[in-house]
Amino acid sequence: MNFKIILWVSFLMIAISSGFVFKSDFFSAFKIYGGKSSSKVYALHLPDTIDFAGESFPILSPDLRERFDRELLVNTYWQSNMMLILKRSNRFFPLIERVLKEEGVPCDFKYLAVIESGLENVISPAGAKGFWQIMRSTGKEYGLEINNNVDERYHIEFSTRVAAKYLKKAKEKFGSWTLAAAAYNRGINGIQGKLANQKVENYFDLFLGEETSRYVFRIFAVKEIIENPTKYGYIYKKTDLYKNIPIRIHGLDTPINNIASFAKKMGVNYKILKIHNPWLIQNHLNNKSRKYYEIAIPEKGYY
Repeated sequence: MNFKIILWVSFLMIAISSGFVFKSDFFSAFKIYGGKSSSKVYALHLPDTIDFAGESFPILSPDLRERFDRELLVNTYWQSNMMLILKRSNRFFPLIERVLKEEGVPCDFKYLAVIESGLENVISPAGAKGFWQIMRSTGKEYGLEINNNVDERYHIEFSTRVAAKYLKKAKEKFGSWTLAAAAYNRGINGIQGKLANQKVENYFDLFLGEETSRYVFRIFAVKEIIENPTKYGYIYKKTDLYKNIPIRIHGLDTPINNIASFAKKMGVNYKILKIHNPWLIQNHLNNKSRKYYEIAIPEKGYY
């Protein structure tokens, strides 16, 4: 028997005996093209209309279709990144959605956080921080505490409220959530200047630099993929997604001299406490003003 045949037979026997199953829907994203191999790259079918934050837009113009196509392709085929985002979204979207709803901002803006940070507390080269990539000056303007000891740009709830307030201000200025999304990237004054100079009234008629030109369409693309994962080839079980860890709140208005020691008293270690309270920057909490802080402590049995 040919050696290659022997090798394939052996592989199939091992796969069957170990319970490995080839699922026919694994290639569901490519069925429209009759694809049979995940190693092939296929063009994607574009929807004719974009729905975002209650605003609906036809994408019939060639330039709009190409811009949407670019972001859809880039984000669909960056599979490892998108799978991580899908997993993280299960953990973080419920909190973000709740805060956006409380602030009167459409829940679709959770996808803005995705493109800003990938739902991680990252730092940009310009110094923007957190899920919403808030600059120091903006954070302070909107009431966040930012110093060497505490940085509330890393507090998911607080930073989401700041982002929501900024977006509402932009929406009030422009009358459009889509322009508000563009303003989050370009700034309210920046978008206002572009609209005035070009004598247009909506985002889709603006001629913009590459970053802001791509920015809003990237939000549209990420929304499309996350809301239709199987369509774009992302196959997973609910148990594969990252779970939200239940917490209890420990309130205090006194300093913490040593956070590692404090964590032990709370029944966790320093690492776990920092995971749930990334806004605590140092191994102590200064609190001469006796400000009230809420420390998130994970419930027992999850670590």
